[in-house]
Amino acid sequence: MRILPSLIVVAGLVAAMPAAAQDLAKGAAAVRDKALADSTGWDVVESLTTEIGPRPIGSPAMQRARDWGVATLKRLGFENVHVEPFTTNAWSRGAESAAVVGPWPQKLAILGIGGSAPTPPGGITAPIALFTSYQAMIDQPVGSLAGKIAVVTQKMPRNQDGSGYGYVGVQRRAGPVEAAKRGAVGYMIRSLSTDDTRLPHTGAGAAAGIPAAALSTVDAELLEHMVARGQPVTVHLEMASSVNPKADAWNVVGEIKGSEKPDEVIVVGGHLDSWDPGTGAIDDGAGVAITTAAAKMAGSMGRPKRTIRVVMWGSEEQEGSGAAYAAAHKDEAAKIIVAGESDLGADRIYSLSLPPPAYAHDAMKAFRASLAPLKVVVLPSPPRQGGSDIAGLIGLKVPFVDFNQDASRYFDLHHSADDTLDKIDPASLAQTVAVWASFLYTVANSDVDFRPKPAP
Repeated sequence: MRILPSLIVVAGLVAAMPAAAQDLAKGAAAVRDKALADSTGWDVVESLTTEIGPRPIGSPAMQRARDWGVATLKRLGFENVHVEPFTTNAWSRGAESAAVVGPWPQKLAILGIGGSAPTPPGGITAPIALFTSYQAMIDQPVGSLAGKIAVVTQKMPRNQDGSGYGYVGVQRRAGPVEAAKRGAVGYMIRSLSTDDTRLPHTGAGAAAGIPAAALSTVDAELLEHMVARGQPVTVHLEMASSVNPKADAWNVVGEIKGSEKPDEVIVVGGHLDSWDPGTGAIDDGAGVAITTAAAKMAGSMGRPKRTIRVVMWGSEEQEGSGAAYAAAHKDEAAKIIVAGESDLGADRIYSLSLPPPAYAHDAMKAFRASLAPLKVVVLPSPPRQGGSDIAGLIGLKVPFVDFNQDASRYFDLHHSADDTLDKIDPASLAQTVAVWASFLYTVANSDVDFRPKPAP
């Protein structure tokens, strides 16, 4: 039998640990293997997408999702299950349509961008000003787009780490405001997506007082072909939407209480809300399922020493839940050992970053030893982003982790009608649960401290 070199290294790492750390490593490996064979993660995301479906903030479905979250956490044996209410801005979609009306009439597939203003009754009809890069539109002087619909068709690159989304995201987030500054009466972008279907992808943008929509990638290219023929292209756009500036929202919380240090808390979770075209399976039903299942697995080996807290954040897509959570828990920030968020779908974790002060701790050695069979690399670099719902905690100096999932196909799906349960591979989902479960187990059953030590 051939013994893999990585397993030889792991065996050496475990053997060099003190006896207590070796026990921790054995427990972490046992939790990992239990998670790989367990269906809790799949069961949770299947239940959420089947019984609730899409969950935009401010909708009746989001109220049902709140109740589902409470019932799910109680059913899985979590303690102190409760709802933490807050209010936030909620944009809601109405009827939408777009079409080229001249010189070659054709329908266009669009989705309104969150924050978009509605068109006047009957819509608007205007010539387009097309830019193949966002910078090209920004370079236009104030007033130069008066009476026109600005269109940006810059492509999003495909990357394993999803960095292409950050590269082009500004054209959706800030683009409507910049187009309005230049006099545009409407704004459309190529969807922030790596797919090649006629399914547009929505997402949040800044309110700018003009209608703003995302085109399917193929319709963005269709407009490029039309403009290349040298004739003015005119589009008719109709969009309805409404805004509730004080919509009710909720973070849903459950815990596995620590036996020895219950006031020391590990906070993990995903966001319960979603956009409306699909069923919110990968964004972020998967993240809710991964962290909920991982916490359950970590607690299944006996009550942990520290408390593990799962949060189903209630308004990530249109913001609000992370800030609300941080404000509500600012007084316990010093006792939050570490925070982590799962919000990049359901594909495999391939690398992760830990806060450097704890990298060489025996508990993290035990955790790292459990990862070899899962083909996960622990990077020497510190975590960079963490997630939008833990940004408020990070601002309070809470340590955080980055678990990097393969995002190669994530942006084919997210914020679109293709974000559905069938896109989740159960084996990949189980791998992510196993990584998180092993991490939660080792942190909850050790004294590892992720904060920098004060200088002597």
